[in-house]
Amino acid sequence: MRPRVLAVTGATTSGKTDLSLELAHQLGAEIVSMDSRQVYRGMDIGTDKIGRSERRGVPHFGLDLVDPDERFSAGRFARAARGWIEEIESRGHIPLFVGGTGFFLRALLEPIFREPEMDPEALKQLREVLGDFPLEWLTRAVRRLDPVRAPVAIPGGRQRMTRTVEVPLLTGRPLSWWHEHAPQDGPAVPALVVWVELDRDELDRRIDARVARMVEAGLLDEVQGLLDAGYGPDAPGMTGTGYREMVAVLQGRMKLADGLERMRLQTRQYARRQITWFRHQLPDDVLRVDGSLPLDSKVEQVMAAWTERRSE
Repeated sequence: MRPRVLAVTGATTSGKTDLSLELAHQLGAEIVSMDSRQVYRGMDIGTDKIGRSERRGVPHFGLDLVDPDERFSAGRFARAARGWIEEIESRGHIPLFVGGTGFFLRALLEPIFREPEMDPEALKQLREVLGDFPLEWLTRAVRRLDPVRAPVAIPGGRQRMTRTVEVPLLTGRPLSWWHEHAPQDGPAVPALVVWVELDRDELDRRIDARVARMVEAGLLDEVQGLLDAGYGPDAPGMTGTGYREMVAVLQGRMKLADGLERMRLQTRQYARRQITWFRHQLPDDVLRVDGSLPLDSKVEQVMAAWTERRSE
């Protein structure tokens, strides 16, 4: 189908931001972030969130949407994104989605099930209770309440296991049942997907440089401020790489040098998982762009593909 949006994705530090900003200027586009960590307010340095002064006059959506103690699902992103697309198109501009959260992209291209409605107050109370239980208990609860989803939920950690437990307790049906039987949460959005690729050595070099830049920019102070504001290490936003490690440093459970090394290692592993996901989940007609090329060459390649696809 003729693409309605342009989506630029790739592993962390692959150069998506600079490419997207130049494309936005040349296409007359507005940018929508596809980053599951940049939705959190007050979490700027550790998520490498683009600052207002760096946006070069390009409107951005999908940033600073929720507090660190809130969950933000792929389905919620897709519902919000459809509204942003309508708004951007009403101004005669092109929606340009940018980010490395694959599940956000897939929820846009292949809508997932409509999430069941749950009483907000009951959900809040249940999450407070579940937050006090050890992971061993949650693991047993997941296996008992939703054995179909257990192989996915348990490796996903506390947040995913909690979600798998709370849905059957509040709806009477396991999350796996909702995945299979609930209707899709809106129509698919046709898109030209661009995958920015980099070789492993260059990715590792950029990751190391970014970790150093985050520390120099005040990552420790940012994390301390979040802790002082009452956001504990189990808050959904605080479970991301960089925040986990700096919490351990601030609480005296880890030396700074060890925390930074763990940040580098965890970020490299995350980049590997992103690449594996892209290889298996991106559409067959994805445009693969060499991230090591000069910026103008990458822009030219994407612009040519966009013009061709839009004219079909």
